Amino acid sequence: MILLKLAISSLYNRRASAFLTLFTIAVSVMLLLSIERVRVDAKSSFSNTISGTDLIVGARTGDIQLLLSSVFRIGHANNGVSWQSYQYIKQQRGVNWTIPLSLGDSHKGQAVLGTSADYFQHYKFAKKQQLRFSQGRAFAHLNEVVLGAQVAAKLGYSLGDSIIISHGMGNTSFHHHNDNPFTVVGILDATGTPVDKTLHIPLAAIEQIHSTNHHTGHEHEHEKPTDLIGNPKQITAFLIGFDSPLYTLQVRRNINQFKNEALLAIMPGVTLRELWEMLTIVEKILLLFSMVVVLVSLLGMLTTLLASLNQRRRELAILRSVGARPWHLFALISIESLLITFLGCLVGCGLFYLLMALAAGYLQSHAGITIIIAMLSSYELMLIGAIMAAGFIVGLIPATRAYFYSLSDGMSIKI
Repeated sequence: MILLKLAISSLYNRRASAFLTLFTIAVSVMLLLSIERVRVDAKSSFSNTISGTDLIVGARTGDIQLLLSSVFRIGHANNGVSWQSYQYIKQQRGVNWTIPLSLGDSHKGQAVLGTSADYFQHYKFAKKQQLRFSQGRAFAHLNEVVLGAQVAAKLGYSLGDSIIISHGMGNTSFHHHNDNPFTVVGILDATGTPVDKTLHIPLAAIEQIHSTNHHTGHEHEHEKPTDLIGNPKQITAFLIGFDSPLYTLQVRRNINQFKNEALLAIMPGVTLRELWEMLTIVEKILLLFSMVVVLVSLLGMLTTLLASLNQRRRELAILRSVGARPWHLFALISIESLLITFLGCLVGCGLFYLLMALAAGYLQSHAGITIIIAMLSSYELMLIGAIMAAGFIVGLIPATRAYFYSLSDGMSIKI
């Protein structure tokens, strides 16, 4: 107890250097915990992009390419699926629901998705959470559009606004469909998925705006919901849900061996895991980077303790003269290094939670990563424990030097 009070007093007397060392450790701890939390939550958000869908079917490309283009709106599908093939597969035994997807248009850099009303009923994310409306309703006519949460927030749209769809993905638009304006009738709740960045219009509207003999949207105000699908020549991809998971592998094999058309059926959960495994190298690099920062901060603490040790030789000699034994000096320096490391970890945890609270909204809206601000996980606590242990081990080096300092070494006058 006396040694602890003495260590605290000693650190207070050297508070400038001690604070800088503590702050360096705190920043490294914050960085390490932030990278770990973002990694875990990014993986969770990534895996939760689509849920409850048994198969994704598209033109035969690669599994990951089909997933990225149909779900994440990344890249472009080289070919589509003919409407006849879609209708045939839709009628197969065990198929409970299907959602056609048609991509290729955009609005101010945001993807436009042509689909059916079943999209709002059967598309699920996270742990089978259903899409919900923050405002309005699903489209019921050809000239109506439903916006994702981020589209509405970023572009400042509200119910009743009129928008123009453009041909072409991303910010490159080759033609604006000015003669077919769409009216905003619904805005979805935020999901943290690509749905937030998407405009949803009826599938038949895709065919309408690309038709050479199109009509204005107002002429379709009395279309029935069943007419919202139309009879397109092809679609980009479609989602399938089965009555029982037992049908998944059988239908998947049949689709991949489909003779009428070169199609590919993937299981989204399996493909998501494959995609994440490709990114493990990025995880390792980030973890290595944060470990290096922690190591540098601990080496900085070692340098500070060793430098201050030479200045404290007379102090240590005085302690020896009043009865302190060598192991007392050893324990004193060890306690000081442990205190600096502990306080650095404590401050680092506080900075970590502050950073996560400030960055959660940005990561949600711009990267689709849902940050969960919760207690430290067992793995994160293990990382903190490892840093504490490393700080204690580093402190043993100056503590050992102090142990072997003799009384005459500190009291003698060197010329």
